Amino acid sequence: MANRLAGSTSPYLLQHKDNPVDWWEWGPEAFEEARSRDVPVLLSVGYASCHWCHVMAHESFEDEATAELMNRHFVNIKVDREERPDVDAVYMESVQAMTGRGGWPMTVFLDHDGRPFFAGTYFPPTPRHGMPSFTQLLQAIVEAWEGSRADVEEQARRVVEAVSATIPAGDLPGEDRLERAYEAISAVFDRINGGFGGAPKFPQQPVIEFLLRIRERDWADDADRMLTQTLMEMAWGGIHDQIGGGFSRYSVDDQWLVPHFEKMLYDNAQLARLYLWAGIELEHPDFIDVSRSTLDYLTRDLRHPEGGFFSAEDADSDGVEGKFYVWTPDEIREVLGDRADEVIAYYGVTDWGNFEGSNVLSRIGTRPDDLAELNRALLDARSRRVRPQLDDKVVTSWHGMAIRAFAEAGRALDDTALLDVAVESGRFALRELHQDGRLVRSWRDGRVSGPGFLDDHASLALAFFSLFSATGDEAWYGHAMDLIGELDRFARPEGGFFSTPDDGPELLKRPFDLTDNPHPSGNAMAAEALFLASLYTGDPSLRDRAGNAVAAIGAVVERAPTMVAHHLSVADAMSRSLELAIVGEGWEDLAAVHYRRFRPHVALAPAETPTDAVPLLADRPASADGSARAFVCRDFVCELPVTDPAALASQL
Repeated sequence: MANRLAGSTSPYLLQHKDNPVDWWEWGPEAFEEARSRDVPVLLSVGYASCHWCHVMAHESFEDEATAELMNRHFVNIKVDREERPDVDAVYMESVQAMTGRGGWPMTVFLDHDGRPFFAGTYFPPTPRHGMPSFTQLLQAIVEAWEGSRADVEEQARRVVEAVSATIPAGDLPGEDRLERAYEAISAVFDRINGGFGGAPKFPQQPVIEFLLRIRERDWADDADRMLTQTLMEMAWGGIHDQIGGGFSRYSVDDQWLVPHFEKMLYDNAQLARLYLWAGIELEHPDFIDVSRSTLDYLTRDLRHPEGGFFSAEDADSDGVEGKFYVWTPDEIREVLGDRADEVIAYYGVTDWGNFEGSNVLSRIGTRPDDLAELNRALLDARSRRVRPQLDDKVVTSWHGMAIRAFAEAGRALDDTALLDVAVESGRFALRELHQDGRLVRSWRDGRVSGPGFLDDHASLALAFFSLFSATGDEAWYGHAMDLIGELDRFARPEGGFFSTPDDGPELLKRPFDLTDNPHPSGNAMAAEALFLASLYTGDPSLRDRAGNAVAAIGAVVERAPTMVAHHLSVADAMSRSLELAIVGEGWEDLAAVHYRRFRPHVALAPAETPTDAVPLLADRPASADGSARAFVCRDFVCELPVTDPAALASQL
């Protein structure tokens, strides 16, 4: 047995390096081995903070007898879905086609050409709830492979045919399509608990952002209520870490109470940004506090000393799900003494608990005086517990989301510390996430995993545009435009963008992902980045490419608008776009007007002096005395420049 994972850059693969399973990493060598032995491939896909991945590992992959069966009859490939989203996307589509659902761990059986013929997710060690045991499944696959090869090949052919179907493109969604999408979202809104749909309940950040963007349209009459209730219920619930800040990935119930405890960077970067802008737009200061505490969590617990943001924290510690986060009344009394009962009542803590005998904290009572001080004492005590495992790789796409959140919050809240974090994290991206002139997917301890994907390029371009708007440093604009140029390598002839570059690894199909859940797809982020680039440059071809990428959602927008919500957000921005150039000394005061509202449809270009490096800033002089002037433009046709903040607010 030769487990080949010890040299991996992936924390998830390293979790499996000591399994008795003869694991291979994804690559042609594994398929050559399967072909030479005439055995099928067993593909197992997961990620480092995945609870059920850990469960299946403990039950099956660490079991000698199960491993012996796997090694004798299969070539076993382990994939980190976060390092190889291309592999994950292709085979998750197969799982969904065969089973009607998806999830991780993902378990797929492939032929020698990588074609799937059977797939599922978690399989237990003994038969349970109508599911076969994992070993029963393995034996059935072996029997089919050895005794019914023609049936296996026919099944593989049908699956490939099913996942190869293309979605015909439509038109760029207009006002009527946006309104119908809003109505569909409203129809699935949970009017009791907030959020959309039932348990398990995910925040669905792209849906929240869509509502935030269209809230002032005439037909979006209930958007503010949906936003306020959803964000409030989430902030009060157990999905929100009441002590340390940040959000878990989802709640297992429909009330946001008991989370699936892993914390992901992409969730928290998006939610920090959305709570910021919702707090400003809805005049809800508690939401701004949630944004700040989430950003504090990211800097405290998910940040590399050199500026990178780590991917995630596990749900488990000491092998127990949620152990790090839950409390008993006695544990709180030990920390807070005579103040404990106030906190126990506020957070709904009981002797019997709400999660396996302990308590997930949620806000249900009267807020104690000095809550922040009491929470700090609890956080200090909690920090002495065994922490969940940290997935300490930096994923470029998610790192870009964090940069954008810090840049916007730093300028909107006039907080130089937050802006400094954004700048340092941007410099980390330039220094570590570019190798040999190309963007990489992920970085860990100075090693990189491989070339970047579409979402990495698009997310980082958006981050660099945000840094340019927040700092006035035109170098960030240049870095963003460099990444815009790289999008050509992902272009899809019929519109939109593949997830992999034209020189990327060959797979069963070239992934084309439109799904904006739980974060915007690479295609949607590329559309937004191209849209902003078109505003900065005045280049209509960039706007056309952005529109074509949005139009690629085709009929999906009618069938499942919540799955393409960020595409719809970009369509909304394109329908009312503006350019804002601010030139001169003290430009920050006029820029502050822009940051008083959520204006994702406006491209802000600030500078002390005009520059041809940014077309929007060319030939835009400051006032005669050098002080700042603002130019509000549409398609590079500008209104009279203004120097007064009130006049600028009126023009915007």
